[in-house]
Amino acid sequence: MNPASSVRGPKHSVRKGKTPVLAADEARTLLDSIDIGMLTGLRDRALIGLMVYTFARIGAALSMKVEDVYVQGRRTWVRLYEKGGKRHEMPCHHTLDEYLHAYMKVALLTEAKSILFPTTLGRTGQLSNRPMSQADAYRMIRRRAIEAGILTRIGNHSFRATGITEYLRNGGKLEVAQQMAAHENARTTGLYDRRNDQVSPMRLSES
Repeated sequence: MNPASSVRGPKHSVRKGKTPVLAADEARTLLDSIDIGMLTGLRDRALIGLMVYTFARIGAALSMKVEDVYVQGRRTWVRLYEKGGKRHEMPCHHTLDEYLHAYMKVALLTEAKSILFPTTLGRTGQLSNRPMSQADAYRMIRRRAIEAGILTRIGNHSFRATGITEYLRNGGKLEVAQQMAAHENARTTGLYDRRNDQVSPMRLSES
């Protein structure tokens, strides 16, 4: 009989989200793999880029109107309506600026109240006047990931977690990430921090 068998160590619980995330190089591979020779490609790249660079929730992104992309002080800004209708505005990363304007120019999106990310009319490639649903976005993301050779089973919420993780990995402060994500407290933002998920085999062997 092992006298230590009944001895239990202290409980240790680490809270983190379960949403699959991408490494920075995977996110870049996904974005670069999208065929922007098609209008749908420009739309999809802009939508994914928006979620990566602003940490936007999928619901807030899909509810955006054309007027929610605007220029202020020589920079492009986006306006998001988060949970509870809370308005949240922030400047765009220069790459996101490029993605949004490239898409909006080709799509001829000039009417302020028009949906920013509408569905397409069948296989015509033409935009409809109906906003993409979260199910539409999920199917698009899964298709784009498969086409890019990404094995991680990502979904609508993966880009929010990916953006927050990479922002923190590059030296960003948790409090700033909290503001960008429009979270009520930093603990919620911390659930999206998945830096510890990506530990190399060499580091494990050295521990």
